[in-house]
Amino acid sequence: MLSEKEEIETLMIEIKDLHKSYKTGASSLHVLKGINFSVKEGELVSIMGSSGSGKSTLLNILGMLDEADEGTYTLDNFPIKNLNEKVAAKYRNKFLGFIFQSFNLINYKSALDNVALPLYYQGVGRKERMDKSFAYLEKVGLADWAHHLPNELSGGQKQRVAIARALASDPKVLLADEPTGALDTKTSYEVMDLIQGINDEGKTILVVTHEDDIAHMTKRIVNLKDGVIIDDSRVNQVRAIENV
Repeated sequence: MLSEKEEIETLMIEIKDLHKSYKTGASSLHVLKGINFSVKEGELVSIMGSSGSGKSTLLNILGMLDEADEGTYTLDNFPIKNLNEKVAAKYRNKFLGFIFQSFNLINYKSALDNVALPLYYQGVGRKERMDKSFAYLEKVGLADWAHHLPNELSGGQKQRVAIARALASDPKVLLADEPTGALDTKTSYEVMDLIQGINDEGKTILVVTHEDDIAHMTKRIVNLKDGVIIDDSRVNQVRAIENV
């Protein structure tokens, strides 16, 4: 058994009594209704829920793109609250790596330059930036495509570039929003194999998905419905490589 102190030290994300409402004209829509949720360092967790369940709002709060009305959010023992946009951007770049369904690559920049962007914003010098970015492209199997533009890449390759970009700044947590949503099944499983490998190395990863097979490639599934967690269970992880 971990002591209480060790338990606290290994928590990467802790959310307590989180509430979020949005004003809609005269009325108010209560989207998150007292969420309690924690993630230990090194976990691979999927968040599931149908449209309107609150999973996008939760991800936005975790990603510091939105703030809760009530409750607390602690990231790597650091309380996330009352951040102005400049400070939020700084912490996002320091703590988080984002992977999106639509890849969000800059079309006129090469794969290498796309990966280097977070490092540029962190003030890393050009040579170190390029060396690191190339190493991450190598890690995702795309060293030979470093100087290609996004429109010369397949969907799976674009997502690999996006994963390399998310890793480049060595974030504490990777947040993946429907990372396989725009990909066919085979490519989806290849991307999940890569995500599983990154998690095997100890990175904390949260995956928002509506696909049951993808969720079972994580180690824990959190189900949201109408703004509350209705189930939070550890699962026997399916290794993606076995399905490729």
